[in-house]
Amino acid sequence: MTTISTFIKYHRKKLGLTQKELAEKAGVGLRFIRELEQGKQTIQLDKVNQVLSLIGFEITPKKIAIDPYLIFWKYFNQPVKIRLKNKIIKYGIIINEIIEIGENTISAWEFISNNNTMQFQQTKNKELIEIIHHSNIQEIDFQ
Repeated sequence: MTTISTFIKYHRKKLGLTQKELAEKAGVGLRFIRELEQGKQTIQLDKVNQVLSLIGFEITPKKIAIDPYLIFWKYFNQPVKIRLKNKIIKYGIIINEIIEIGENTISAWEFISNNNTMQFQQTKNKELIEIIHHSNIQEIDFQ
């Protein structure tokens, strides 16, 4: 999957739309939406922009970073090892995404360290939640 494909899929599901509904609203074919969400390389950028504009976005160049939507789909609620840009390594579970208001993008993650997992499961104490800003993540993998 690509950044755009995971981004589209995430926002489509967040809006509660099926692929067919998104295709109809964006004025593109269902097959195009399926191929877009699968990350097919032979898509037309003008059609991608049609779909993105429906949810308030457009294609713009940006510095390469770890795709937050890939983290959401692959590592959410899984035991992970996160290496931060300051070289600190954290072990734990990502339990929630934090959406940047106005931008409608994932800017940070709610994280429970392995040391606090059992206590959090029993108490749901919000003080055990650590916020990790997405821009600080250098690398992420399963434990």
